[in-house]
This record gives sequence, C-alpha cells and structure tokens, in this order.
Amino acid sequence: MTTNNPNKRKIEILQKEYNSLRKGKESLLNIIDEAEIPESVYNSNAIENSTLTLKETEKILMEMEISRNVSLREVFEAKNLARVIDYIKKNLKNTEITEKIILFLHQMLIGGIDDNIAGRFRKKGEYVRVGSHVAPAPEHAEAMTKELLFEYSNNLTQYFIDKIAKFHLDFENIHPFCDGNGRIGRALLNYQLMRFGFPMIIVRNKEKKEYYKSFRDYRENKNAKTLGKIIFLALAESLHKRITYLKGEKIVPLTNYAKQHKKSVTATLNAARRQTIPAFREKNIWKIGEKLKFN
Repeated sequence: MTTNNPNKRKIEILQKEYNSLRKGKESLLNIIDEAEIPESVYNSNAIENSTLTLKETEKILMEMEISRNVSLREVFEAKNLARVIDYIKKNLKNTEITEKIILFLHQMLIGGIDDNIAGRFRKKGEYVRVGSHVAPAPEHAEAMTKELLFEYSNNLTQYFIDKIAKFHLDFENIHPFCDGNGRIGRALLNYQLMRFGFPMIIVRNKEKKEYYKSFRDYRENKNAKTLGKIIFLALAESLHKRITYLKGEKIVPLTNYAKQHKKSVTATLNAARRQTIPAFREKNIWKIGEKLKFN
C-alpha cells in the first residue's frame, strides 16, 4: 500500500527544487494558483456529473453571461467550490484539519444550494450510496469521521502520499454528508498537501475511471495504491508546472515541442502522462518548457 522508493525520491527532488526557486516569488505562485481555480472547480464538479464546460465555469466565476441556460444549482456549485478552494489556500495553510473546519467548508460548499443539509453530518434516515457502495448508517457518520481524523493526526510514520490517499478513501467510504462528499474530499486532499508544503493538485475528470477504480480497489482489497499513484502523478505535474514558471522558461504546447525536436507525438504525450518529462496541463493542453532536452 506504499509509494515506491523511486517515486518518493522523485517527489523529494522536485520539492527541493521547488522550495529553492520559490523564494521571493510568492506573488507568481499566487497568480498560478488563482489561474488554476476554474480548472480545479470544473474538474471536481465534472467528476460529480456537472454539465458545465471549463469555459462556462470560467465565465461563471468571472460573473460573465454564458450562451446557454444552465441550472441555478450548477452556478452555485461552481461559485461555492471556488470559494472553498480559495479559502483553503488563503486561510488554512497553517491550521490543522479538524471536524469543525470540515463542517465549515461543507457549509460554504452547500450553503445556498440546500441549507437543510449544509454544514452538518448525515442524521437518522439519511442513507446514501455511490454506485453499488452503500455508505455506513447515518448514526455512525460523525463518530467515524472523528475516528478518521484522530487516526490521521496520529499517523506520524506513513509516507505523506499514502497517508493522504488512505484518508481520502476512508472519508469517501464514510460519505459523512448527504451531498458534496466528493468535492469536499478532494478539497481536503489539497488542504492536506498544503500542510505538507506542496502546491494544490487537480484530480481530473478525464481520469475519473481510474479515480473510481481506486475506491473499488480499496473496498475490495484494502489496496490504496491506485489512488496513491493518481496523487503522485498529479503532484509531480503540479510541481513541474510551478518549477517551469519559476525558472522563467518559455512554455510551448507539447505537440509543437515534439515536432520541433523530431520526436513521436504519441510517445511524448505518453511520457507526459507518466510524468517522466516535466510536462503539465493548462486547460487540458499539455505544455512544456521549450528548451528542455530529453532522450
């Protein structure tokens, strides 16, 4: 259930370079974080079957009109999740994760959408399921969440990616709320990464199939490796992106880079997906520093 040593070493090297380059450049990092919010919101909501496109999400967050009628609920879901992400970034970096904070974030996420369930755990009679998984009885939701937080805060030996992956899988299996569990869970994942000194990541809708598989693997075999790999790849990508910007490199689409260097576009894109090259996505387009050299 553990991240392998080569991947641990890779994250260690990237974090060291990131920390070295970031000194005096917090304003640039803040700009990158802010620019990513629409993409984070779009992907997290799309995983929950929102019909909004990335462009529509961007327009909603900028208070611009969009060209079709969408439900008021989806508009609130986009705006509220953006507030949650922004609040975590600006206010919780140095604050330990607690039950009170989780409830507050849930209130921020669901408030104005369904105030009857916002900011509270499921209670008697409020059963939920995700696919074929029926969550524990509502009477146990609060106690199980408290136990999960206790276990997480006292887990001082497990590698941070494995620790966060296990928390996320357990949290989603508990499904402590009537609605918003997935979005809150992914927001908490980023909260936890920030507490370890890392930038936020994006769990992408395009990888939803693998993401859902991670829950099946955990429920059936107590295997958290699938989610651990998703987090590892997303974190490597997030670090590669920020390091490239911090170095002031000229950034180009990966397909252009491959053609310019006479490399197979397919092989180059596969290397990007495996994060064996420092490529990253912006609005679903793979990009890379123009001067990179790799075999």
